[in-house]
Amino acid sequence: MARCIGVLNYKGGTGKTTTVVNLAAGLALRGSRVLCVDLDPQGSLATCFGRRYTYSLSHMLLGQAEPQECVVHARGNLDLVASDSSLLQAEGAMWRMNDNRLARQLLSTKLRLLENKYDYVLLDFSPSASILSESGLRYVRELLVPASTNYMSLVGIRQVVETLKNLGHMPGHRVRLYLIVPTLYSSRVQQDREVLGILHRHFANRVTKPIRQNTKLAESPSHHKTIFEYSNRSTGAADYKNLVERVLRDG
Repeated sequence: MARCIGVLNYKGGTGKTTTVVNLAAGLALRGSRVLCVDLDPQGSLATCFGRRYTYSLSHMLLGQAEPQECVVHARGNLDLVASDSSLLQAEGAMWRMNDNRLARQLLSTKLRLLENKYDYVLLDFSPSASILSESGLRYVRELLVPASTNYMSLVGIRQVVETLKNLGHMPGHRVRLYLIVPTLYSSRVQQDREVLGILHRHFANRVTKPIRQNTKLAESPSHHKTIFEYSNRSTGAADYKNLVERVLRDG
């Protein structure tokens, strides 16, 4: 049975897509079968992996293509369901559905047809709340929150925690806060050290080792490569290997 993990922070610029790409790639390199699903109309996942596609998540949701037709092979053991701006049209159609409950279960219904082929399904959430985001939260069972080590990022985490509390009162929601991943960290910067301390005080063992600021990590998406392909000996690669080990260990 696949582990369904959402990667979410309502604050942009926290390394969310970078985390999805490199966690997925690292898991795949360790032999796990991984599916990445892009819930963001910006469509960054396909760009990062350097993959073209015919059918996207919007085609799946609108019934214009079968779920399997929307899957693109990205790397060994790693597949992708891509998105682009057409996802906004699909969200509009979901809002207009007469059955509100059915609309919010649409994503889960479609992805359940795919997940049996995989060990992990990773959802890259949009940083903004939407009906599709709520649908994604109905599907995943674990939430991983990348948090850049600045004070504004803590606001995004607080919003995620509040969302989880609200969902906990609703039937059919079983998602839990899984990991907080500190990103863009520099031990030389006092604010970074202070924010990391705050995270440890509030979330204890849910906080992973930080992903340090790293030039190679910032460059790799423009080359359509994962950090392991672009610079496997970099600190960015080492840090994401640590995250992969943590996820595998917790499985």
